[in-house]
Amino acid sequence: MAMLDVKNLSISFGGLKAVDDFSITIEKGQLYGLIGPNGAGKTTIFNLLTGVYKPDGGRILLDGKDITGHKAIQINQAGIARTFQNIRLFKELSVLDNVKVGLHNHHKYSTLSGILRLPSYYKVEKEMDERAMELLKVFDLDKEFDYKASNLPYGKQRKLEIARALATEPKLLLLDEPAAGMNPNETAELMKTIRFVRDHFDMTVLLIEHDMKLVSGICERLTVLNFGHMLAEGPTSEVLSNPEVIKAYLGE
Repeated sequence: MAMLDVKNLSISFGGLKAVDDFSITIEKGQLYGLIGPNGAGKTTIFNLLTGVYKPDGGRILLDGKDITGHKAIQINQAGIARTFQNIRLFKELSVLDNVKVGLHNHHKYSTLSGILRLPSYYKVEKEMDERAMELLKVFDLDKEFDYKASNLPYGKQRKLEIARALATEPKLLLLDEPAAGMNPNETAELMKTIRFVRDHFDMTVLLIEHDMKLVSGICERLTVLNFGHMLAEGPTSEVLSNPEVIKAYLGE
């Protein structure tokens, strides 16, 4: 069974078809890329998959479960987490507390317990601290656990955002232009991180990216969008050598 199975997804804004009849199938454990020119509809698809937008048509199945039109919190709890092109950390919170935000899906206490600081509150907080530190250690961020998130270098902020997404225990991780703003050394480190996440967490990954070195280096399959329509789909090397893709996307 596919981890993600999307059929005939469509949405319009003000009469303009932003995504038209989009379909994609991603198998469990795949590293899959979604590419295309600016304005092609890639982020709109991420917003449809995560419940920010409700589709006008089509369906979305996650691990066999129909999540079409569900609310964002329901979709996150079902197993989809994402990062953003513009990093969205809680900059004034500590590195540890940023990860703990993601843990609240699975570690909960009552409002009363939190206000009165009852034993159940301290028990859950201890569990979250321990789990957050485990995740930070995976990304070599445990020594900076008490830093403000804003004080981390850019590349480590990207890692922290991925760690926070993983704290929600997703089945499918969506990465929205993870290499944006990175230098070549940071991008090379990011490639290692994404591969490690897939292997260590048994994760399925779908990413949007403009950095072709990263895309060709880690993605096993690609789908190319152009003006909301699918232009090509298949193994990465075949798609990147497709003349239509080169003309529409690479501009050669």
